[in-house]
Amino acid sequence: MSEKLPENIKRWTAKRRSALVLEIIKGQTTVREAARQHGLKPSEIQEWYDRFLAGAENSLRTKPRDEQAMLESENKRLKQKVGELVMDMDILKEAIKPYRPFSLGTSDES
Repeated sequence: MSEKLPENIKRWTAKRRSALVLEIIKGQTTVREAARQHGLKPSEIQEWYDRFLAGAENSLRTKPRDEQAMLESENKRLKQKVGELVMDMDILKEAIKPYRPFSLGTSDES
């Protein structure tokens, strides 16, 4: 059984963040429960969780990447995702054109 974290942690060191992430991995708590219990944002804890898993995966590689390479890889992945979302938005805008009674352009187009 893991050691429970104190309720009133003021400073979240790497060791404490790791302990919290391990509790989530072991199913002892969830991101939402931990956020509520410790007064943190779920997105902040989710980021810790994601970084923890990425670091663990990298450490098990035959040739681990350095931190800069990992950041560049993540940046590339996120840019690709943004591009996909922009394309989805463009497709949706085209799809709803026949159903719009007026253009959603600027007011100068009157």
